[in-house]
Amino acid sequence: MYDEDDLAAIREDREEWERETRDPVLERHGERQDRFATVSNHEVDRLYTPADVADLDYGADLGFPGEEPYTRGVYPTMYRGRTWTMRQFAGFGTAEETNERFHYLIDEGQTGLSVAFDMPSLMGLDSDDRMSQGEVGKEGVAVDTLRDMEILFEGIDLGEVSTSFTINPSAPVIYAMYLALADRQGVPREEIRGTLQNDMLKEFIAQKEWVVPPAASLDVVTDVIEFAVEETPKFKPVSVSGYHIREAGSTAVQELAFTLADGFAYVEDCLDRGLDVDAFGPQLSFFFNSHNSIFEEVAKFRAGRRVYARLMDEWYDAESNAAKRMKFHTQTAGQSLTAQQPLNNIVRVTIQALAGVLGGTQSLHTNSFDEALALPSEEAVRVALRTQQIIAEESGAADIVDPMGGSYAIEALTDEVEAETMAYLEEIREMGDGSVRDGVLTGIEDGYFHREIQDAAYEYQERVDEGEEVVVGVNRYTIDEDTSPDLLRVDETTGERQRERLAEVKAQRDDGAVDDALAEVRRAIENDENVVPAIVDAVKAYATMGEIMGVFEDHYGSYQETVGLA
Repeated sequence: MYDEDDLAAIREDREEWERETRDPVLERHGERQDRFATVSNHEVDRLYTPADVADLDYGADLGFPGEEPYTRGVYPTMYRGRTWTMRQFAGFGTAEETNERFHYLIDEGQTGLSVAFDMPSLMGLDSDDRMSQGEVGKEGVAVDTLRDMEILFEGIDLGEVSTSFTINPSAPVIYAMYLALADRQGVPREEIRGTLQNDMLKEFIAQKEWVVPPAASLDVVTDVIEFAVEETPKFKPVSVSGYHIREAGSTAVQELAFTLADGFAYVEDCLDRGLDVDAFGPQLSFFFNSHNSIFEEVAKFRAGRRVYARLMDEWYDAESNAAKRMKFHTQTAGQSLTAQQPLNNIVRVTIQALAGVLGGTQSLHTNSFDEALALPSEEAVRVALRTQQIIAEESGAADIVDPMGGSYAIEALTDEVEAETMAYLEEIREMGDGSVRDGVLTGIEDGYFHREIQDAAYEYQERVDEGEEVVVGVNRYTIDEDTSPDLLRVDETTGERQRERLAEVKAQRDDGAVDDALAEVRRAIENDENVVPAIVDAVKAYATMGEIMGVFEDHYGSYQETVGLA
């Protein structure tokens, strides 16, 4: 890099440039605003030079792709080898309707499936539960029993496809159904590929979907990780998710820091279980948001890889490269989509997707332009998928590994994000008396994360309301007559049809076998055994989602959040 004499000369030249070139222009024309900042309100400088990265050590801080500290990417060839997985989120109505959408997406060139579940399924409720009324199949597909999973993947070989499941409290049941279906298809468990979100800590922090209390939820997550290490080594048993933290209103730094904290909490729980970090570490995956401030997002992804690699080594003694690589899925920012002038969302999604690619994501979901209004229509989904394909095939962004690396601005921002992230991680660790896991659990119970995100969300909305933060079509460049795209409408008979299928399954199954299987789930919980094998047997007997999750709630009790607004 540059020596001290070089840096001194650069600083001197900059002062001369400011005095002789910049200042006269500022005096005549000024700038369009007094302060420039990212969507997270992180102020950015007008200009970056080598002086801003004077402490950068190329070998220690950047290195080469596929080598520690992985700042420049987790694979040596990145997208020159193969592009990221294009994994569009899909699910609505009944299993038949979503299966049809899956086949459509595969025919259009999608390279991975991603399942969206309805609210009852997400919360571990059956479609005939009184709490499910009006919600069946509305925001995702309804799955009550293995019968629904069989229909959902009809005509799809689980040995040939990678599937992501966005589900949390009831994730072990969905995982068990997928295993049972693979067994039925004759696909060896060690060959199935995909990802289970299964990140309960972020539920208590941000998304707020749970069944049992935090500590019990953490224990079940670890059960799934432990089982997956032995049975499904190509399947990711948890996707530690910052996406929902960001959607709740956090800054980019908070998203990264809180997500890494959750990830390290799972690592510590697995270590306490006696698992080998080099065995389970490679099966951990992450899930991040990509928002509008493209340079901040690229810096966030690069800083995240660097922090993760270093701390997995320093804090948890990971030795294998695979355990130190932070692999992640990215989804464009749903929070940024507007109901006003919805076609503008295509541009937002393109920028956000490009940030994910430039930041080195392993898979990507691009939101559809109509999602602020309804579930995505086929046309909107196709445009979203084509956005990824154009970036991959036409833009050239996939042709150079870490093309933003070496930019004074990007490297300075990466350092800043890293420093602020580490400050949060050390604070959380201190809250747990040296344990990140205990710090996260403490932070959940005393409202620490709630307050941090709440303050950031309030400040952002205040900036929007005052016009300091521009949202095109909302607080600037508005129009009187808006675009009205054709929207997807979920058939109002969906709930009735789903309840009829559930009743048919219950009538045809062996009730004695179901009772025995549920008793085994209960016994595993009471004896502190891994619950996954018992759940697999239960779903094969066609026990329902609600019946299985009810066993957990009966044992652990339900959870009621006590944190309120500050």
